[in-house]
Amino acid sequence: MKVAIYSRGGQTVQPSDLLNLNDALGKAHITPVFFKELHAQFQEALAELSQFETFTNATELDDSFDAMISLGGDGTLLDTVCLVGDKQIPVLGINFGRLGFLASLGKENLEAAVEALENRTYVLDKRGLLHLNSSIPLFGAEPFALNEFTIHKREFSPMIKIHTYLNGEFLNTFWSDGIIVSTPTGSTGYSLSCNGPVVFPDSDSFVLTPIAPHNLNIRPIVVPSNNVLSFEVEGRVDDFICTLDSRKEVVDKKVQLAIKKEDFSFNLIRLNENNFLRTLREKLTWGFDTRNR
Repeated sequence: MKVAIYSRGGQTVQPSDLLNLNDALGKAHITPVFFKELHAQFQEALAELSQFETFTNATELDDSFDAMISLGGDGTLLDTVCLVGDKQIPVLGINFGRLGFLASLGKENLEAAVEALENRTYVLDKRGLLHLNSSIPLFGAEPFALNEFTIHKREFSPMIKIHTYLNGEFLNTFWSDGIIVSTPTGSTGYSLSCNGPVVFPDSDSFVLTPIAPHNLNIRPIVVPSNNVLSFEVEGRVDDFICTLDSRKEVVDKKVQLAIKKEDFSFNLIRLNENNFLRTLREKLTWGFDTRNR
């Protein structure tokens, strides 16, 4: 078995963490291939890493890889979405960050996660992605996202008007700082912080959540993901910010944008006992009110 190891590095992942991972993979007879920047960061501290191969970008990941391990928080795991693309390589997230809805396994579960990989006793969650179509090319070869697409006003500009259409039929004009179109996976991210609903990952839908709307009667709306959402932006400035997950571009307001469901999905590895309800309870501390005791 061969797995890719990806992390942004930094201070969240320590040499001892990589050493523990390397030992666990060795015992399971799993061959790691490290992200080159991560490998370079720890090569001096861990001589054991010098013997392993590295990869630098998505083109070097082929069907010989059985899985990818992401070491970090949810932002780190979102990076792997672009690395994996449509190759269907399953991704296991080990949480070295803070909240962690996607990378929900703590580093104390590292050995159990490696054992599950070795024995293939894990569950594959197929998470839907969204795809951005635009009147000019945006986001290069990766116009897709696992969490959300957003339209947002520039830092110091007034609010914008976002004319929104559902399958070509006018839905509403959002007078706001912006709008979020999230997948069910992304419903626990930016959308949730803007009072959007929590949606189960297998619900096959999009959530439209306005950001600081001017009209107080505007509320988030859930639509089936077989619809196409299109947008035209109007404002006092000439451009706005467009994002796919953690990537962003500044876009001219004349550009037309549309969101649809992506043709391929993202395979997220989870252990059998680590389901969505348990993650909600642990991350949002549901049921931990002292009055329940």
